[in-house]
Amino acid sequence: MIARNARNLRIGDRLAPLAAVFLVLTACDNDNSDTTGSILEVWAHAGQESERSVLIDQVAQFNAREADVEVRLTLIPEGSYNAQVQAAAVAGGLPDLLELDGPFLYAYVWQGRLQPLDRLLPEGLRADLLPSIIEQGRYHDRLWAFGTFDSGLGLYADRVQLEQADIRIPDLNTPWDAAEFEDILERLATRDADGQVLDLKLNYAGEWYTYGFSPLIQSAGGGLIDRSDVARAEGVLDGPSSIGAMRRIQSWILRGRVDPNIDDAAFATRRVALALGGHWNYPRYSGRLGEDLLLLPLPDLGHGPKTGQGSWCWAVTADSTQPDGAARFLAFLLEPDQILAMTAANGAVPATRRAIARSPLYRPGGPLDLFVEQLDGGYAVPRPPTPAYPVITAEFQKAFDRIRSGGEVQAALQRAARVIDLEIEDNQGYPLVGRAREETIR
Repeated sequence: MIARNARNLRIGDRLAPLAAVFLVLTACDNDNSDTTGSILEVWAHAGQESERSVLIDQVAQFNAREADVEVRLTLIPEGSYNAQVQAAAVAGGLPDLLELDGPFLYAYVWQGRLQPLDRLLPEGLRADLLPSIIEQGRYHDRLWAFGTFDSGLGLYADRVQLEQADIRIPDLNTPWDAAEFEDILERLATRDADGQVLDLKLNYAGEWYTYGFSPLIQSAGGGLIDRSDVARAEGVLDGPSSIGAMRRIQSWILRGRVDPNIDDAAFATRRVALALGGHWNYPRYSGRLGEDLLLLPLPDLGHGPKTGQGSWCWAVTADSTQPDGAARFLAFLLEPDQILAMTAANGAVPATRRAIARSPLYRPGGPLDLFVEQLDGGYAVPRPPTPAYPVITAEFQKAFDRIRSGGEVQAALQRAARVIDLEIEDNQGYPLVGRAREETIR
C-alpha cells in the first residue's frame, strides 16, 4: 500500500524545523490532487507495517468518498512521536486531527491543545463505544479522545498442564483468589523440573510494568494514586494494600516460581503453564497451543479481578478550523468495516459493540471474548487521568525494578510516591486554566 501511494509521499514541510523525517500521504487511489475541498491535516504514529497499511488505505477510501474534504496523513515514527508532537504544539503547528497514546491525553487537555469531541460525534456513535474507550477519553467531564480499538490483558493458561494438576478453570464470576492462586503455583511447581511455572513477561520493560501489574495492585484495594480531586500518591501507592500486592508479586519471583523468560518463549514452548499477557500474545500462543490455550482473568487479590485497558486514540486539536471534517473522518473510522480492518491488522479489541459482534475472535463465544467482558463489565481500570501520568508510570517502573530484584517494597513505593506528589505539587494539582478551561465549556 505504501508503494502504491509513493507518488504522494514527501517530507512534511510544516514539521521540517523539527528535524525529523515524516511520511506525508494524501493517500488516494483515485488521485484527489485536483480536489477543491478543504485539506484536513491528520497526524498518526507509524506503528507496525500492517497498521500503517490499513490507515493509509482508510484515508484513501475516505478521500474517494468525500468531495469537499481531503485528508492529508502524516506518519511520525512511534519512538519519538510524543516528543515531536509536543514540539509542534509549542511551535503552534499542530494538525487538525491527532493520534495520541492514551496516557498522554490529559497533558494535552491541560495545555489547552484539544477541543471536546462530545459535541462533534453523534450520540449513537458514542453509545456504541465500549465504556473503557469512553473512560480513557474522558477528563473533567468532557470526552476529548477515543480509540478505534482497546487492549486486552489476561492470564493465558495451558489447559493440559492445569488438567494434569487437577486445577479448576476460573472465570470472572469465580476467579482464583490470592491463596488459591499461590497454591496453584506450588502444585504446578511440584510437576515442573525447575519449579518456574509462571511467566510475568519480566523480559518486557517500561510501560509494561505499569500496565501489567497495576491491575493486581487495584485488585488488592491499592492503586497508583488517589483519584479524588486532591490527587496524591502518598497513602495509596505506598499504602498497605499496594504494599501487600507488591510483596505477593515479589514473593512469586523470589520463591522461584517465575520464569525470567529471557528467550520470550516460556509459554509458547510450554515451559510454564501460566502467562500474564496481552491481546498481542494471542496469535503466537494459539498457533503453538491450539485448542489447549485458555484465556483466564487475573487472580482476585481481595477486591475482585481487575485488568488493564487503553491504547492509541484520536483527538481534534483546539486550533483546528476543520472540526466538522475531522468528525466526519472519525465517524468513518468507527464504521464496523474500518474497525475490523484495523483490528485484523493489530489484533486489538474492537472499540464498538457493532464491530465486536462481527469479530470471530471477540464476539460472544470467541476465544478472546473475555477481553470484551472485562472492558465492558467494569473490570478494567484506566490509567490515572492526570497530566502527571508520565511521572507516575516512570516512578512506578523504577520501584518495580527495585522490588523484582529483592528490594524492600515499602521503601521503594514510598520513594516513588514522594516524587509523584512533588510533581503534582509543583504544578499546583494541574488546574485547568486559560485556554484549557475555555475548551471545557465550549
